Amino acid sequence: MKIESDPYDPLAESGCGPQPKPLSEPRNLKQQVFEAVRASGRIPRVELARSLGISPASVSSICATLIESGLIEERSDDLKPSEAGRGRPRVSLSVRGDARYVAGVKLSDQKHGAIILDLSGTMIASATMDRTGGVMTFDTMLAEACEVLDSALATASLARSHLSSVGIGVPGLIERGAGKVLWSPILIDRDVDLRDRFARLVGVPVEIDNDANLVALAELWFGAGRERSDFVVVTIEHGVGMGLVLDHRLYRGAMGMGMELGHTTVQLDGALCRCGKRGCLEAYVADYALIREARTALNLGNRGVRSPQDLLESLYDHAKAGNEAARAIFGRAGRYLALGLANVASIFDPSLILLSGDRMRYDYLYAEDVLAEMENLMLKTGRPAPQVEIRTWGDLLWARGAAALALDAATREAFATEPVAA
Repeated sequence: MKIESDPYDPLAESGCGPQPKPLSEPRNLKQQVFEAVRASGRIPRVELARSLGISPASVSSICATLIESGLIEERSDDLKPSEAGRGRPRVSLSVRGDARYVAGVKLSDQKHGAIILDLSGTMIASATMDRTGGVMTFDTMLAEACEVLDSALATASLARSHLSSVGIGVPGLIERGAGKVLWSPILIDRDVDLRDRFARLVGVPVEIDNDANLVALAELWFGAGRERSDFVVVTIEHGVGMGLVLDHRLYRGAMGMGMELGHTTVQLDGALCRCGKRGCLEAYVADYALIREARTALNLGNRGVRSPQDLLESLYDHAKAGNEAARAIFGRAGRYLALGLANVASIFDPSLILLSGDRMRYDYLYAEDVLAEMENLMLKTGRPAPQVEIRTWGDLLWARGAAALALDAATREAFATEPVAA
Protein backbone atom coordinates (compact mmCIF):
# COMPACT_ATOMS: atom_id res chain seq x y z
CA MET A 1 0.00 0.00 0.00
CA LYS A 2 1.37 3.40 -0.99
CA ILE A 3 0.51 6.73 0.63
CA GLU A 4 1.18 9.73 -1.57
CA SER A 5 0.58 13.43 -1.17
CA ASP A 6 -0.48 15.53 -4.15
CA PRO A 7 1.92 14.47 -6.95
CA TYR A 8 0.53 16.79 -9.59
CA ASP A 9 3.24 19.07 -10.98
CA PRO A 10 1.51 21.77 -13.04
CA LEU A 11 4.81 22.61 -14.73
CA ALA A 12 5.78 19.05 -15.66
CA GLU A 13 6.05 18.15 -19.35
CA SER A 14 4.81 14.60 -18.85
CA GLY A 15 1.50 15.34 -20.56
CA CYS A 16 -2.05 14.77 -19.40
CA GLY A 17 -4.94 12.51 -20.29
CA PRO A 18 -5.16 8.73 -20.71
CA GLN A 19 -2.15 7.19 -22.43
CA PRO A 20 -2.89 6.47 -26.11
CA LYS A 21 -3.35 3.01 -27.53
CA PRO A 22 -3.27 1.79 -31.16
CA LEU A 23 -6.38 2.50 -33.19
CA SER A 24 -8.75 -0.46 -33.18
CA GLU A 25 -12.07 1.16 -34.08
CA PRO A 26 -13.32 4.02 -36.28
CA ARG A 27 -12.05 7.22 -34.69
CA ASN A 28 -11.49 10.85 -35.51
CA LEU A 29 -7.86 10.53 -36.57
CA LYS A 30 -6.97 14.17 -36.05
CA GLN A 31 -8.39 14.16 -32.54
CA GLN A 32 -6.66 10.87 -31.77
CA VAL A 33 -3.31 12.22 -32.90
CA PHE A 34 -3.85 15.46 -30.97
CA GLU A 35 -4.76 13.59 -27.76
CA ALA A 36 -1.72 11.35 -28.14
CA VAL A 37 0.53 14.40 -28.41
CA ARG A 38 -1.08 15.92 -25.31
CA ALA A 39 -0.81 12.67 -23.35
CA SER A 40 2.90 12.45 -24.15
CA GLY A 41 3.78 16.06 -23.40
CA ARG A 42 6.45 16.08 -26.10
CA ILE A 43 6.86 13.36 -28.71
CA PRO A 44 8.68 12.97 -32.07
CA ARG A 45 6.59 12.04 -35.08
CA VAL A 46 8.14 8.59 -35.44
CA GLU A 47 7.28 7.67 -31.84
CA LEU A 48 3.78 9.08 -32.26
CA ALA A 49 3.20 6.87 -35.31
CA ARG A 50 4.51 3.83 -33.45
CA SER A 51 2.30 4.46 -30.39
CA LEU A 52 -0.84 4.78 -32.50
CA GLY A 53 -0.05 2.01 -34.96
CA ILE A 54 -0.45 4.20 -38.05
CA SER A 55 2.01 5.14 -40.80
CA PRO A 56 4.57 7.93 -40.34
CA ALA A 57 3.26 9.52 -43.53
CA SER A 58 -0.27 9.72 -42.08
CA VAL A 59 1.07 11.21 -38.86
CA SER A 60 3.10 13.83 -40.74
CA SER A 61 0.10 14.85 -42.83
CA ILE A 62 -2.24 15.14 -39.83
CA CYS A 63 0.34 16.99 -37.74
CA ALA A 64 0.88 19.50 -40.52
CA THR A 65 -2.84 20.30 -40.41
CA LEU A 66 -2.81 20.54 -36.60
CA ILE A 67 0.18 22.88 -36.70
CA GLU A 68 -1.53 25.04 -39.31
CA SER A 69 -4.66 25.23 -37.13
CA GLY A 70 -2.56 26.34 -34.14
CA LEU A 71 -3.34 23.35 -31.90
CA ILE A 72 0.14 21.83 -31.77
CA GLU A 73 3.64 23.14 -32.42
CA GLU A 74 7.13 21.88 -33.13
CA ARG A 75 9.81 22.12 -30.47
CA SER A 76 13.50 21.30 -30.79
CA ASP A 77 14.56 18.75 -28.21
CA ASP A 78 17.36 19.76 -25.87
CA LEU A 79 20.53 17.88 -26.77
CA LYS A 80 23.34 16.79 -24.51
CA PRO A 81 26.61 18.67 -25.09
CA SER A 82 28.15 15.50 -26.57
CA GLU A 83 25.33 15.33 -29.13
CA ALA A 84 25.56 18.94 -30.27
CA GLY A 85 26.65 19.40 -33.87
CA ARG A 86 25.54 15.94 -35.01
CA GLY A 87 23.27 17.03 -37.81
CA ARG A 88 19.82 18.52 -37.40
CA PRO A 89 18.36 18.57 -33.85
CA ARG A 90 15.47 16.21 -33.26
CA VAL A 91 12.09 17.91 -33.39
CA SER A 92 9.20 16.94 -31.13
CA LEU A 93 5.55 17.89 -31.13
CA SER A 94 3.64 19.42 -28.24
CA VAL A 95 0.26 21.04 -27.68
CA ARG A 96 0.05 24.82 -27.91
CA GLY A 97 -1.27 25.62 -24.47
CA ASP A 98 -2.49 29.10 -25.33
CA ALA A 99 -4.78 27.79 -28.09
CA ARG A 100 -7.57 27.23 -25.57
CA TYR A 101 -8.28 27.80 -21.87
CA VAL A 102 -10.72 25.97 -19.63
CA ALA A 103 -11.80 26.21 -15.99
CA GLY A 104 -12.87 23.74 -13.33
CA VAL A 105 -14.98 24.69 -10.32
CA LYS A 106 -15.67 22.53 -7.27
CA LEU A 107 -18.45 23.53 -4.87
CA SER A 108 -18.80 22.24 -1.32
CA ASP A 109 -20.21 23.31 2.02
CA GLN A 110 -16.81 24.21 3.50
CA LYS A 111 -14.67 25.50 0.63
CA HIS A 112 -15.08 26.25 -3.07
CA GLY A 113 -12.20 25.94 -5.51
CA ALA A 114 -11.47 26.95 -9.10
CA ILE A 115 -8.60 26.16 -11.43
CA ILE A 116 -7.60 27.41 -14.89
CA LEU A 117 -5.86 25.07 -17.34
CA ASP A 118 -4.53 25.70 -20.80
CA LEU A 119 -5.11 23.27 -23.68
CA SER A 120 -2.03 21.22 -22.76
CA GLY A 121 -3.41 20.63 -19.26
CA THR A 122 -0.96 22.96 -17.56
CA MET A 123 -2.34 24.81 -14.55
CA ILE A 124 -2.38 28.57 -15.11
CA ALA A 125 -4.05 29.79 -11.91
CA SER A 126 -6.26 28.72 -9.04
CA ALA A 127 -8.42 30.20 -6.29
CA THR A 128 -10.27 28.96 -3.22
CA MET A 129 -13.08 30.43 -1.16
CA ASP A 130 -13.72 29.47 2.46
CA ARG A 131 -17.32 29.16 3.59
CA THR A 132 -18.96 29.09 6.99
CA GLY A 133 -20.49 25.72 6.16
CA GLY A 134 -24.04 24.49 5.88
CA VAL A 135 -26.53 24.25 3.04
CA MET A 136 -27.19 27.09 0.62
CA THR A 137 -29.81 28.21 -1.85
CA PHE A 138 -29.32 27.64 -5.56
CA ASP A 139 -28.94 31.39 -6.16
CA THR A 140 -26.22 31.56 -3.51
CA MET A 141 -24.43 28.62 -5.11
CA LEU A 142 -24.46 30.31 -8.51
CA ALA A 143 -23.20 33.60 -7.11
CA GLU A 144 -20.37 31.97 -5.18
CA ALA A 145 -19.41 29.79 -8.18
CA CYS A 146 -19.06 32.95 -10.28
CA GLU A 147 -17.03 34.63 -7.55
CA VAL A 148 -14.46 31.87 -7.17
CA LEU A 149 -14.22 31.43 -10.96
CA ASP A 150 -13.63 35.16 -11.48
CA SER A 151 -10.98 35.14 -8.77
CA ALA A 152 -9.02 32.42 -10.57
CA LEU A 153 -9.44 34.22 -13.91
CA ALA A 154 -8.14 37.46 -12.41
CA THR A 155 -5.04 35.65 -11.16
CA ALA A 156 -4.48 34.33 -14.68
CA SER A 157 -5.15 37.79 -16.22
CA LEU A 158 -7.94 36.24 -18.27
CA ALA A 159 -11.61 37.06 -18.81
CA ARG A 160 -14.58 34.72 -19.02
CA SER A 161 -14.57 35.23 -22.79
CA HIS A 162 -11.15 33.54 -23.00
CA LEU A 163 -12.61 30.25 -21.79
CA SER A 164 -13.73 27.49 -24.14
CA SER A 165 -15.51 25.50 -21.46
CA VAL A 166 -16.13 25.33 -17.70
CA GLY A 167 -16.52 22.13 -15.70
CA ILE A 168 -18.33 22.23 -12.38
CA GLY A 169 -18.56 19.57 -9.68
CA VAL A 170 -21.17 19.21 -6.93
CA PRO A 171 -21.73 16.42 -4.39
CA GLY A 172 -25.01 14.54 -4.70
CA LEU A 173 -27.15 13.02 -7.43
CA ILE A 174 -26.33 14.58 -10.79
CA GLU A 175 -28.30 13.97 -13.99
CA ARG A 176 -25.41 14.92 -16.22
CA GLY A 177 -27.20 14.54 -19.55
CA ALA A 178 -29.87 17.02 -18.49
CA GLY A 179 -27.39 19.23 -16.62
CA LYS A 180 -29.39 18.99 -13.39
CA VAL A 181 -28.62 18.53 -9.72
CA LEU A 182 -31.43 16.31 -8.47
CA TRP A 183 -30.26 16.36 -4.86
CA SER A 184 -27.19 17.66 -3.11
CA PRO A 185 -26.34 17.72 0.62
CA ILE A 186 -25.13 21.30 0.21
CA LEU A 187 -28.30 22.62 -1.49
CA ILE A 188 -31.68 23.58 -0.05
CA ASP A 189 -33.24 23.39 -3.53
CA ARG A 190 -33.77 20.16 -5.46
CA ASP A 191 -33.92 19.35 -9.17
CA VAL A 192 -32.10 22.51 -10.26
CA ASP A 193 -30.79 23.26 -13.74
CA LEU A 194 -27.17 24.00 -12.86
CA ARG A 195 -25.57 23.55 -16.28
CA ASP A 196 -27.75 25.90 -18.29
CA ARG A 197 -28.18 28.51 -15.55
CA PHE A 198 -24.45 28.73 -14.94
CA ALA A 199 -23.70 28.77 -18.69
CA ARG A 200 -26.00 31.78 -19.12
CA LEU A 201 -24.30 33.58 -16.24
CA VAL A 202 -20.72 33.08 -17.44
CA GLY A 203 -21.40 33.07 -21.19
CA VAL A 204 -19.39 29.86 -21.69
CA PRO A 205 -20.41 26.23 -22.35
CA VAL A 206 -20.63 24.30 -19.07
CA GLU A 207 -20.30 20.62 -18.12
CA ILE A 208 -21.34 19.27 -14.69
CA ASP A 209 -20.72 16.05 -12.81
CA ASN A 210 -20.70 14.39 -9.42
CA ASP A 211 -17.65 15.28 -7.33
CA ALA A 212 -16.54 11.63 -6.95
CA ASN A 213 -16.54 11.21 -10.73
CA LEU A 214 -14.31 14.25 -10.92
CA VAL A 215 -11.76 12.66 -8.61
CA ALA A 216 -11.69 9.66 -10.95
CA LEU A 217 -11.22 12.03 -13.90
CA ALA A 218 -8.36 13.78 -12.10
CA GLU A 219 -6.66 10.41 -11.62
CA LEU A 220 -7.38 9.38 -15.22
CA TRP A 221 -6.00 12.60 -16.69
CA PHE A 222 -3.20 13.51 -14.28
CA GLY A 223 -2.58 10.75 -11.74
CA ALA A 224 -2.25 7.04 -11.10
CA GLY A 225 -4.97 6.10 -13.59
CA ARG A 226 -3.29 7.42 -16.74
CA GLU A 227 -1.81 4.05 -17.65
CA ARG A 228 -4.54 1.90 -16.09
CA SER A 229 -7.42 0.61 -18.20
CA ASP A 230 -9.61 -0.11 -15.16
CA PHE A 231 -9.58 1.35 -11.65
CA VAL A 232 -11.86 2.59 -8.89
CA VAL A 233 -11.69 5.73 -6.77
CA VAL A 234 -13.48 5.81 -3.40
CA THR A 235 -13.71 9.24 -1.82
CA ILE A 236 -14.24 9.71 1.92
CA GLU A 237 -14.97 13.19 3.22
CA HIS A 238 -18.29 14.84 3.95
CA GLY A 239 -19.82 11.83 2.20
CA VAL A 240 -18.67 8.61 0.55
CA GLY A 241 -18.43 8.61 -3.23
CA MET A 242 -17.10 6.38 -5.98
CA GLY A 243 -15.78 6.84 -9.50
CA LEU A 244 -15.24 3.91 -11.87
CA VAL A 245 -13.00 3.84 -14.95
CA LEU A 246 -13.50 1.00 -17.44
CA ASP A 247 -11.34 0.71 -20.56
CA HIS A 248 -9.82 4.16 -19.97
CA ARG A 249 -13.26 5.80 -19.76
CA LEU A 250 -15.34 7.05 -16.86
CA TYR A 251 -18.42 4.87 -16.37
CA ARG A 252 -21.53 6.66 -15.08
CA GLY A 253 -24.33 4.13 -15.61
CA ALA A 254 -27.29 4.06 -17.98
CA MET A 255 -28.89 7.17 -16.44
CA GLY A 256 -25.60 8.85 -15.62
CA MET A 257 -26.21 8.54 -11.89
CA GLY A 258 -24.51 5.27 -10.97
CA MET A 259 -21.62 4.45 -8.64
CA GLU A 260 -23.34 5.77 -5.52
CA LEU A 261 -21.32 3.55 -3.19
CA GLY A 262 -22.07 5.74 -0.17
CA HIS A 263 -25.78 5.06 -0.54
CA THR A 264 -25.58 1.29 -0.85
CA THR A 265 -27.22 -0.38 2.16
CA VAL A 266 -24.84 -2.13 4.53
CA GLN A 267 -27.23 -2.45 7.51
CA LEU A 268 -30.99 -2.94 7.24
CA ASP A 269 -32.84 -0.43 9.45
CA GLY A 270 -29.45 0.99 10.42
CA ALA A 271 -28.19 4.50 11.12
CA LEU A 272 -29.94 7.42 9.45
CA CYS A 273 -28.20 8.76 6.36
CA ARG A 274 -28.47 12.38 5.25
CA CYS A 275 -30.16 11.13 2.04
CA GLY A 276 -33.13 10.06 4.18
CA LYS A 277 -32.55 6.30 4.00
CA ARG A 278 -31.25 4.11 6.81
CA GLY A 279 -28.22 1.87 6.80
CA CYS A 280 -26.23 3.56 4.01
CA LEU A 281 -22.46 3.03 4.01
CA GLU A 282 -21.76 6.73 4.49
CA ALA A 283 -24.01 6.80 7.56
CA TYR A 284 -21.15 4.90 9.27
CA VAL A 285 -18.06 6.28 7.51
CA ALA A 286 -18.62 9.92 6.47
CA ASP A 287 -17.80 13.03 8.49
CA TYR A 288 -21.27 13.59 9.87
CA ALA A 289 -21.49 9.95 11.02
CA LEU A 290 -18.22 10.18 12.93
CA ILE A 291 -19.24 13.55 14.40
CA ARG A 292 -22.57 12.14 15.54
CA GLU A 293 -20.75 9.38 17.41
CA ALA A 294 -18.07 11.77 18.67
CA ARG A 295 -20.60 13.93 20.50
CA THR A 296 -21.56 10.90 22.58
CA ALA A 297 -18.07 9.44 22.99
CA LEU A 298 -16.60 12.78 24.11
CA ASN A 299 -19.61 13.69 26.30
CA LEU A 300 -20.38 16.81 24.31
CA GLY A 301 -24.12 16.30 24.00
CA ASN A 302 -25.66 18.72 21.49
CA ARG A 303 -23.65 21.74 22.50
CA GLY A 304 -22.62 23.66 19.40
CA VAL A 305 -19.42 24.94 20.92
CA ARG A 306 -17.03 23.20 18.57
CA SER A 307 -16.77 23.08 14.79
CA PRO A 308 -17.20 19.72 13.01
CA GLN A 309 -13.52 19.75 12.06
CA ASP A 310 -12.49 20.32 15.68
CA LEU A 311 -14.72 17.44 16.75
CA LEU A 312 -13.15 15.08 14.24
CA GLU A 313 -9.64 16.08 15.24
CA SER A 314 -10.50 15.66 18.92
CA LEU A 315 -12.04 12.24 18.25
CA TYR A 316 -8.92 11.16 16.39
CA ASP A 317 -6.61 12.46 19.13
CA HIS A 318 -8.61 10.56 21.74
CA ALA A 319 -8.42 7.38 19.67
CA LYS A 320 -4.65 7.68 19.25
CA ALA A 321 -4.35 8.27 22.99
CA GLY A 322 -6.15 5.01 23.71
CA ASN A 323 -9.72 6.14 24.41
CA GLU A 324 -11.70 2.93 23.84
CA ALA A 325 -14.94 4.67 22.85
CA ALA A 326 -13.14 6.80 20.26
CA ARG A 327 -11.23 3.79 18.96
CA ALA A 328 -14.47 1.84 18.64
CA ILE A 329 -15.99 4.56 16.43
CA PHE A 330 -13.11 4.44 13.98
CA GLY A 331 -12.99 0.66 14.25
CA ARG A 332 -16.63 0.31 13.26
CA ALA A 333 -16.18 2.81 10.42
CA GLY A 334 -13.23 0.79 9.18
CA ARG A 335 -15.19 -2.46 9.22
CA TYR A 336 -18.04 -0.96 7.23
CA LEU A 337 -15.54 0.53 4.79
CA ALA A 338 -13.98 -2.92 4.39
CA LEU A 339 -17.43 -4.30 3.56
CA GLY A 340 -18.00 -1.61 0.92
CA LEU A 341 -14.57 -2.15 -0.65
CA ALA A 342 -15.07 -5.92 -0.72
CA ASN A 343 -18.34 -5.45 -2.58
CA VAL A 344 -16.64 -3.14 -5.08
CA ALA A 345 -13.80 -5.62 -5.63
CA SER A 346 -16.17 -8.57 -6.05
CA ILE A 347 -18.43 -6.76 -8.54
CA PHE A 348 -15.92 -4.86 -10.70
CA ASP A 349 -12.61 -6.71 -10.16
CA PRO A 350 -10.49 -3.54 -10.57
CA SER A 351 -6.71 -3.71 -10.72
CA LEU A 352 -6.46 -0.71 -8.41
CA ILE A 353 -8.61 0.92 -5.71
CA LEU A 354 -7.65 4.47 -4.77
CA LEU A 355 -8.89 5.77 -1.41
CA SER A 356 -8.97 9.53 -1.73
CA GLY A 357 -9.98 12.54 0.31
CA ASP A 358 -9.07 14.58 3.34
CA ARG A 359 -10.23 11.85 5.74
CA MET A 360 -7.32 9.67 4.66
CA ARG A 361 -5.43 11.40 7.46
CA TYR A 362 -7.32 9.09 9.82
CA ASP A 363 -5.35 5.91 9.44
CA TYR A 364 -7.94 3.84 11.30
CA LEU A 365 -9.92 3.93 8.06
CA TYR A 366 -7.26 2.02 6.15
CA ALA A 367 -5.28 0.15 8.82
CA GLU A 368 -3.92 -3.24 7.83
CA ASP A 369 -6.74 -5.01 9.66
CA VAL A 370 -9.27 -3.06 7.55
CA LEU A 371 -7.61 -4.22 4.33
CA ALA A 372 -7.35 -7.75 5.72
CA GLU A 373 -11.08 -7.67 6.49
CA MET A 374 -11.75 -6.51 2.92
CA GLU A 375 -9.90 -9.54 1.58
CA ASN A 376 -11.69 -11.83 4.04
CA LEU A 377 -15.08 -10.59 2.81
CA MET A 378 -14.20 -11.05 -0.86
CA LEU A 379 -14.98 -14.11 -2.92
CA LYS A 380 -12.12 -16.60 -2.57
CA THR A 381 -10.68 -17.08 -6.05
CA GLY A 382 -7.05 -17.85 -5.28
CA ARG A 383 -6.03 -14.61 -6.93
CA PRO A 384 -4.69 -11.55 -5.09
CA ALA A 385 -6.99 -8.76 -3.97
CA PRO A 386 -6.88 -5.44 -5.86
CA GLN A 387 -4.02 -3.12 -5.06
CA VAL A 388 -5.12 -0.39 -2.64
CA GLU A 389 -3.42 3.01 -2.56
CA ILE A 390 -4.11 6.00 -0.34
CA ARG A 391 -4.24 9.43 -1.93
CA THR A 392 -4.28 12.55 0.23
CA TRP A 393 -4.80 15.60 -1.97
CA GLY A 394 -5.09 19.31 -1.50
CA ASP A 395 -8.23 21.39 -1.85
CA LEU A 396 -8.06 21.64 -5.64
CA LEU A 397 -8.23 17.95 -6.60
CA TRP A 398 -11.95 18.10 -7.40
CA ALA A 399 -11.53 21.36 -9.33
CA ARG A 400 -8.75 19.74 -11.35
CA GLY A 401 -11.12 16.91 -12.24
CA ALA A 402 -13.77 19.46 -13.23
CA ALA A 403 -11.18 21.17 -15.44
CA ALA A 404 -10.41 17.81 -17.07
CA LEU A 405 -14.13 17.51 -17.82
CA ALA A 406 -14.02 20.95 -19.46
CA LEU A 407 -10.78 20.13 -21.29
CA ASP A 408 -12.36 17.02 -22.79
CA ALA A 409 -15.41 19.04 -23.86
CA ALA A 410 -13.25 21.76 -25.43
CA THR A 411 -11.25 19.13 -27.31
CA ARG A 412 -14.36 17.44 -28.67
CA GLU A 413 -15.71 20.82 -29.75
CA ALA A 414 -12.48 21.63 -31.59
CA PHE A 415 -12.78 18.46 -33.67
CA ALA A 416 -16.56 18.27 -33.94
CA THR A 417 -16.61 18.96 -37.67
CA GLU A 418 -13.91 16.40 -38.50
CA PRO A 419 -15.06 13.19 -40.25
CA VAL A 420 -14.67 9.82 -38.54
CA ALA A 421 -12.23 7.60 -40.38
CA ALA A 422 -11.98 3.82 -40.37
